[in-house]
Amino acid sequence: MATARAERRLAAILAADVVGYSRLVEQDEAWTLSALKLLRRDLIDPLLAEHQGRIVKLMGDGALVEFGSVVDAVACALAIQKGVAGNQADIPAERRIIFRIGINLGDVIHERDGDLYGDGVNIAARLQTLADPGGICISGTAYDHLQGKLACDYEYLGERALKNMERPVRLYRPLPEGAARTAVPRPALPDRPSIAVLPFNAMSADPEQDFFSDGLTEDITTALSKLKGFFVIARNTMFTYKGRPVDVRAIGRELGIRYVLEGSVRKSGNRVRVTAQLIDAASEAHLWAERYDGDLGDIFVIQDEITASVVGRIGPELLAAEHARESPKPHHGLDAWECVVRAVFLCSQLSEESSRKMLPLLDRAIGLAPDYAQALAMKGWIMTWRAFQGWEDMGCALALARDLVQQAIAADDREPWAYLAQAMIAFATRDNVLAMAATSQAVAINPNSAFAHGQLGLAHANGGRAADAIACIDHALRLSPREAFLGDFQFYYAMACFQGANYESGLSYAREAHRLRSGHVVPLLIGTACAGLLDNRDAATDLLGRLKSLVPDISRDAVGATSSFVRAEDRARLIEGLARAGLD
Repeated sequence: MATARAERRLAAILAADVVGYSRLVEQDEAWTLSALKLLRRDLIDPLLAEHQGRIVKLMGDGALVEFGSVVDAVACALAIQKGVAGNQADIPAERRIIFRIGINLGDVIHERDGDLYGDGVNIAARLQTLADPGGICISGTAYDHLQGKLACDYEYLGERALKNMERPVRLYRPLPEGAARTAVPRPALPDRPSIAVLPFNAMSADPEQDFFSDGLTEDITTALSKLKGFFVIARNTMFTYKGRPVDVRAIGRELGIRYVLEGSVRKSGNRVRVTAQLIDAASEAHLWAERYDGDLGDIFVIQDEITASVVGRIGPELLAAEHARESPKPHHGLDAWECVVRAVFLCSQLSEESSRKMLPLLDRAIGLAPDYAQALAMKGWIMTWRAFQGWEDMGCALALARDLVQQAIAADDREPWAYLAQAMIAFATRDNVLAMAATSQAVAINPNSAFAHGQLGLAHANGGRAADAIACIDHALRLSPREAFLGDFQFYYAMACFQGANYESGLSYAREAHRLRSGHVVPLLIGTACAGLLDNRDAATDLLGRLKSLVPDISRDAVGATSSFVRAEDRARLIEGLARAGLD
């Protein structure tokens, strides 16, 4: 008997839940259920009907709704949040019903009983957990179909890795009418040639070619970044433009840069074609364009030729000479290179799963090319990072990382990852002299690395120099104005603010870091300690609960033993704050 084929369709999915539902029910179950029923009858159901939303399923504290139009979905969500806020305004804060809403536009599977499944649904459910209480979080696919169709503005929140999703998802927050987005001053043009490298387009639907084009983009960006006479926007910012129509002039204004490099890659069998063009962002004039055809093994030569052409067109003779000195690098073969490209992508996710998946890729790259400095160093870095999260034994991780760093520096003492891995070892051992030396060397080798500047800021914060730390982090975000993984930099700010006894700002940054990277422990530690030192009971209780859900057996003694703050007085303040927040 033939099995009925599942119906697939494109739909806008709205996922909603009640903030703190378990607490509300525990306080007064009858009142909570009655209030929710009235809200549905008098406000939510009429709005769903008005915007042609179909309730797919209701859970105790939430709902899943399908819309034929993402415009209707977002308009309905805005109306619901506005209506609920007005309805609950006169109710005591601890008893108010507040919703979080996530919206995604994507492919869904429609079952005969009306239920929906698939990534389109899963992403909406994940986005709902990332929304602010009383707020809405929408995906990049939804945003791309909304511009100009609703009388509201949108705030870009960066990219976020979602559980079981291969690619990060762009996030946006619709701003209710009358709300203003956070004012961000337009960056000024630097006093040296400034450039942004757009992700090269893969001229194929094959995801393997997608990784290949990403690797090419990454390598060209890195080559330009190492030239001290250039100002180069970081790759994490530029990858937020991937797969989107772009306005070169708008990019120039938004990022504060003069030139944009864009291109495409097409693989066919053992042959590859790469096109590249350099554009003046102010005038949109095409300054240079070229097409390269060759065997796959020629890709490293093509990368060098594109970089040299860009330098020769917009850089003075001094830069061209510097590039010539930097260029001769050993290439480690296409297979090893592709393993590292995939590992770099996974590293950007910084989750337990993605960091674990990095290890066999890096091992394969090292097996193919034992002197591949970047692969050796990245393995040392990620093993130490995993140990900080409690997923590896720190003693074993440090012993392995030290050996890998030594091998990486011996293979190529101009590889920035070798010094970033060395800095991770220094953070774990509270060796601030080594941390400063290692991060400073990484910045010297790649002065346009936002990550290296951020790590230098973290070294300052750990060492007791809050003002120096903040200056480094500020510079990192100038290099990456649309940083896809902003949560990491919010964490660096939280560390610096705590060290400088600015607990209000430390709490704010720690909360934002947790919102953007909810699986990381240390931002919660810093936020909880700041809340304790501020005697902010509500924040302390909330953050301590989240902390214990990640690390159930956490204790003040364990925190004191593993904290990366070098100064004893900073660790003592951290422990005091946690004690005042209620941690045993």
